[in-house]
Amino acid sequence: MRIGLVVDSACDLPLDYLQRHDVTILPITVRIGEAVLADHRDEEATLEFLHAHVAERGAEAETMPFTVQQIHDLFLERLVIEYDYVFCMTITRSRSPIFDNAQQASFSILNDYKPVRAAAGNATPFALRVVDTQNLFAAQGITAVEAIRLRDAGEGAPKIRARLENLALHTHGYMIPRDLYYLRARARKKNDRSVSLLSAALGSALDIKPVLRGYRGETSATAKVKGFEPAVQKLFDFTVERIRAGLMTPTVCLSYGGELEEMRALPGYTGLRQACLDNNIELFESVMSLTGMVNVGKGAVVVAFAAENAPALS
Repeated sequence: MRIGLVVDSACDLPLDYLQRHDVTILPITVRIGEAVLADHRDEEATLEFLHAHVAERGAEAETMPFTVQQIHDLFLERLVIEYDYVFCMTITRSRSPIFDNAQQASFSILNDYKPVRAAAGNATPFALRVVDTQNLFAAQGITAVEAIRLRDAGEGAPKIRARLENLALHTHGYMIPRDLYYLRARARKKNDRSVSLLSAALGSALDIKPVLRGYRGETSATAKVKGFEPAVQKLFDFTVERIRAGLMTPTVCLSYGGELEEMRALPGYTGLRQACLDNNIELFESVMSLTGMVNVGKGAVVVAFAAENAPALS
């Protein structure tokens, strides 16, 4: 069985890794004023757009995910011909319409695929599954990497489906934003009242940085630390503890809203990297998607892993 994998462009994994493993990307288009860029996870294009627009006007951006019709057309034009079963893994449905769009598109895809496959000389059935990763950004990468590993190991679709849906329940994504005022301005643009003016003002005045946790579709602050670099150090050290305690998959994903060399210079990074090497954990590092940066601001750090019964950072 030919198994295909699809992610949206908010999934923070290196583009060369996704291309090497034939993972299809659903692009999210970002518009800031007259400037428009379809995010295909091209790090160079993302950084150019970041330096030109995001720092000044990113909070005003509009993000436009693939519509139901665009997803339908992508599958009918290519994926139903190239594969027999496709897993489409999306950013958490609590923060984006991509899951719902893909789910709605799946009904018409399954109704319309037969003549397309027949014309390509294939009369066998086609199936697909839309998986809500229940997380964002680097944390979406945990599920995608596991899907690649299972497919490359020759596992069948039922086992992959069960594993991915279980893994989504145990994936932890932690983020530290640099600029709470930006985060609040962006939240107001999206009618999200999770960051109040008071907390943004206090946090900025006192240089208090929240550590935000994405888990099972919910985002909440689990800790507050004075100073961005001490907060990052605490998060990286916490991740080392979780690695030593044992992860569900041999994977840690990092993403950063800027040049990766800046992230690698942050305190605690070297220790985290060494802990991954010592424990046979694959460390994925990527520039945060343009979608992620316009939503949480330049310079944010995200760390993700999957673990059962893991306590939240506090």
